[in-house]
Amino acid sequence: MKLTRTNSSNPDFVKLVAKLDAYLAAIDGDEHVFYAQHNKIDELNYVSIAYEQDRPVGCGAIKEFDSQTMEIKRMFTDPDVRGLGIATKVLIELEKWAVELGYSRSVLETGRRMPDAINLYEKNGYTSIPNYGQYVGIENSVCFEKKLM
Repeated sequence: MKLTRTNSSNPDFVKLVAKLDAYLAAIDGDEHVFYAQHNKIDELNYVSIAYEQDRPVGCGAIKEFDSQTMEIKRMFTDPDVRGLGIATKVLIELEKWAVELGYSRSVLETGRRMPDAINLYEKNGYTSIPNYGQYVGIENSVCFEKKLM
């Protein structure tokens, strides 16, 4: 597996995010419109894509949340290669990149209906925090943080 650093204009990232959005639409149902408005990819400058034999199989991104914090966004692994550690490798790469950029903390939001995602973040050292920003009061959302330095 190979990890590549790029940005949100990368065609492979755009294709993976389209798969992610279709997956989330099925899980989120009527709430998908709310979440979709907060998951635009047009200005993501820090994107990691995982390739398996030149096939894009996973992705994730970071964007500045505040002067010390990056927010993890758009994490996805193709269903046919889940369970192989790809998401963990992408997540670790994004955390490393955030540290290189001078950030000391990461935060993220995921859905309560996504136990595999919750498990991914918990096994990688993320701890639950109160919902932040647009997720305050959203019952399906669960937010996490991790100190990076």
